[in-house]
Amino acid sequence: MKTRESGMPEEFVWNGFFDPEEVLRTLGLDASSGNVVDFACGYGTFAIAAARMVPGTVHAIDIDPEMIAATRRKANAAGLTNVTTWLRDLIADGSGLGTGGAGFAMLFNILHAERPHALLEEAHRVLLPGGTLAILHWKHDPTTPRGPSLEIRPRPEQCLAWAEETGFRLLDPGIVVLPPYHYGMTLERTPVDSDVEGRPRVLPKATSAREPRRLAPEFGTQR
Repeated sequence: MKTRESGMPEEFVWNGFFDPEEVLRTLGLDASSGNVVDFACGYGTFAIAAARMVPGTVHAIDIDPEMIAATRRKANAAGLTNVTTWLRDLIADGSGLGTGGAGFAMLFNILHAERPHALLEEAHRVLLPGGTLAILHWKHDPTTPRGPSLEIRPRPEQCLAWAEETGFRLLDPGIVVLPPYHYGMTLERTPVDSDVEGRPRVLPKATSAREPRRLAPEFGTQR
């Protein structure tokens, strides 16, 4: 199931909205980040940039076969051997990746989905303890040239509240502006059984809790 208002503009238009490597550096990605997961990778804008920055595997996931094909083409053209693409319905089926094998996860322009907690739960599951979650979304501003309607576009404080409910802790420098049209934040995955204050964590009602899985020997298909 595609997320609501998930259409993409032409790629040349999309590319004009970001400096992908600068965004990723600002949100904490570096060579020590390990494996990376890009939830809803689109044209591969950030997955390809990440693959140039880390030696680990970049898992690029999307529901749209055209987006997956575009990401593969870019990886091949750039000679990048550390990009793996996955055609998945994230909302219905999750990422398909093993538990606790990623050091960095991206939820970019996707938390206006009908079930944001499900996406955050899946990011929490695939990340190592202490792993990093980067969130990016369109500013809550009617003058932005793209983005979901304001009625469903989350404000930064809403994304932060959802993330904290799911077991993430905001890292310095907090919520940042990513010119010209976005905001972002970097969060740390806290232990699955505690919240940001160290108290036992209770999943919000909107989340479909799953039984914890044992860590697979390799980071790949769920066991």
